[in-house]
Amino acid sequence: MRKILLFWVAFCFLTVPALAAEMGSFKYHDFKKPQKCGACHKEIFQEWKESLMAQAFTHEWDQVEYFKLALPHALKEPKVAGVKAGCIGCHAPLAFLAGDIPPKEASAGTRANEGVSCEICHNITGSTEKEPFNFSYTIQPGKTKMGPRADARPMGHKVKQSDFIKSAEFCATCHDEASPYGAWVKETYREWKAGPYAKEGVVCQDCHMYRAPGKAATMGPKRADIAHHVFHGSHSPTKLAGAIDLALYVNKKKASPGDRIKIRAELFNGKAGHKIPSGSAEERMLWLEVWAIDANGKSWHLPVKKKGFKGEEYTIADPSAYAYFAIGEIMEIKDFKGLKRDGNVPAGARIFRRPFFDPKGRMTICQWYTEKNDLVDYRIGPRETKIENYEFQIPAGAKGPITIKANLFYAQIPSSVGEFFHLPESEYEPILVNSAEIIVNVE
Repeated sequence: MRKILLFWVAFCFLTVPALAAEMGSFKYHDFKKPQKCGACHKEIFQEWKESLMAQAFTHEWDQVEYFKLALPHALKEPKVAGVKAGCIGCHAPLAFLAGDIPPKEASAGTRANEGVSCEICHNITGSTEKEPFNFSYTIQPGKTKMGPRADARPMGHKVKQSDFIKSAEFCATCHDEASPYGAWVKETYREWKAGPYAKEGVVCQDCHMYRAPGKAATMGPKRADIAHHVFHGSHSPTKLAGAIDLALYVNKKKASPGDRIKIRAELFNGKAGHKIPSGSAEERMLWLEVWAIDANGKSWHLPVKKKGFKGEEYTIADPSAYAYFAIGEIMEIKDFKGLKRDGNVPAGARIFRRPFFDPKGRMTICQWYTEKNDLVDYRIGPRETKIENYEFQIPAGAKGPITIKANLFYAQIPSSVGEFFHLPESEYEPILVNSAEIIVNVE
């Protein structure tokens, strides 16, 4: 049985292993279609079908990012040429394995649209790396599928028990990446590895493939711990809800006009085993808005108090700041002046981010074009608390009581980027992660 090491044309590669095989080592017909698996694994198939794994290629932002940015950039910039095939290795691995590079757009309906299908995950045999990245996994299609159980006895194929498929390292093959310039541009696995959950034996699958009683297949035995294939993450509002605990405190709950109220917001990541945001951190937006609202409904947005750390300017919303200039160069837009760095986030709001910079020193959302991202990392790590401070001087005309309200929002990409590419608003609209409020009585 043929094997392929998916590493050489990784999305963003650091080295070229001598054993790496080229794309096109297989044919599409070497891999069954997901519908074939769904004939027996009905519930699992339905869950997968609605997941981002199934939409890894067809998802609208991924289509835009590849066909309007990554692919044309790869064709004109030799340093990032590997992106042409590399990003397909994780987003449409069947197309990569079949040598269908570049694949046609999703509207063409090719098998690239299957995304990360059953036949990818359950044919992976391991990794060449102790701590995988840039999809350094080995894959072997055939009648024997990799699974988590030693006692599985399916009718349509054989099963080989695999410890690797149950490990965090399995996920790391696509969820950790390094750019051609040597910068780590995805580190979800490494964030987990450095945190408390790895030491406690809690792995990715424990949170993103929750277990419940049921059957893996129609004719299979009922079990108490069937892993569900929903893969809920940051694209799911229900997964985001409450991911960060949020509490507000004030130094006085009774005040008079002219008094200055000191406000403290505490944010605690007690649920995620990695930093928030994680993954493609150059795109993700997590920000805290704090407002004072009087009894008449008049509101004041409160800017966060600066802490003075290096790179802090990238963590405070600034409507006058522009970025993402590489978009104009790649798309050959004359006189392109960039896009608003922070989208529609109100001025002075705290943004929990890790900015990426291209070889020209400009902030970018093109992770394959990232040379540096070590200026500042102001995300919230696992079991980490961030404390933000604010002040509000009660105006003479304010009608009490006054509500101090904090809202923590998340978006997949900056709204300026979503609007520029005419994406559906659902791709970049703010999702409420958590909120808190406290009342100050005005005497």
